Amino acid sequence: MSHPVTPRLPEDFIASLHAMLPEADVDHVVAHLRDDKPLCVRVNHLKWQDGEWLDWCRQHGIAPEPLDWYPGAWIVPADCRSDLTHSAPFSDGLFYIQNPSSLVPVFLLDPQPGQTILDLAAAPGGKTLAIVDRMRNEGTVSAVEAVKGRFFKLREQLERHGATCVRTYLMDGREAGRKVPGRFDRVLLDAPCSSEARFVAGQPETWSHWSLRKVRECQRKQVGLLKSALQTLRPGGRLVYSTCSFAAEENELVIHKVLKRFKGAVRVVPVGLPLANIRPGLTAWQTQTLDPQLVHARRILPDKVMDGFFVCVLERQAHPE
Repeated sequence: MSHPVTPRLPEDFIASLHAMLPEADVDHVVAHLRDDKPLCVRVNHLKWQDGEWLDWCRQHGIAPEPLDWYPGAWIVPADCRSDLTHSAPFSDGLFYIQNPSSLVPVFLLDPQPGQTILDLAAAPGGKTLAIVDRMRNEGTVSAVEAVKGRFFKLREQLERHGATCVRTYLMDGREAGRKVPGRFDRVLLDAPCSSEARFVAGQPETWSHWSLRKVRECQRKQVGLLKSALQTLRPGGRLVYSTCSFAAEENELVIHKVLKRFKGAVRVVPVGLPLANIRPGLTAWQTQTLDPQLVHARRILPDKVMDGFFVCVLERQAHPE
């Protein structure tokens, strides 16, 4: 009696990858959709310093390596997870564990002390905390979350890590543009998505929620959130849009639709990322020609350390063309 073969990944997902990436990149992506990657620890500089973290690691037989493009972030072997998560420093909010890809939006946002910043889909809070760390807890961060359970987890994380400059709001982010137009210096929209970058090859439970219909549903919400997010920006303000999805429908097509809506009042900002595993954004998809500025977006391919990701920086023009 033959047993059904467990699919490595959804067929529609693989077909989508082939439509957007060269064969070698598709093979690379599939090979690196794994759950055994090393951990990334970001030291919470509101409570601890890197030297104290390194002393603690030496005492516990842990040998971290610095993440060279993000100060205060360290790569730790995966088998140290239990030692970290069951430690007093972790319980006290002295460090936070997150994949390096989730630090890319904060790196590009470049928050500064004294600024007013909006995090429009903030839970579980890792990026919010990284923003506050870079601001040294000086300024104002408004963190919005629409799902009640996730909202209260966000508040708990912020309190545990000493992020006192954050105001939290339980609301639909699509309402923010109408309620607080033109208020913020910087906006982060790490949009709810189909989470394709979290698939693990050969583990169907990691993609049981996924379908092409789910991708289309996410796009509708993402377009509404991005329109709202841009409305909250001051002229000259910058927004970072990101997802943990590969899908063009959730990334380039979302931005293309919104750029058309704002008609020259928003531009895509070229960015420099010190990473080898990145590809430029798509300027065409299937039969559709997209805004040529989208070449400045970046799709991050997963590798031995990083998860897949998409990121794009937008600027609200002070003097629209």
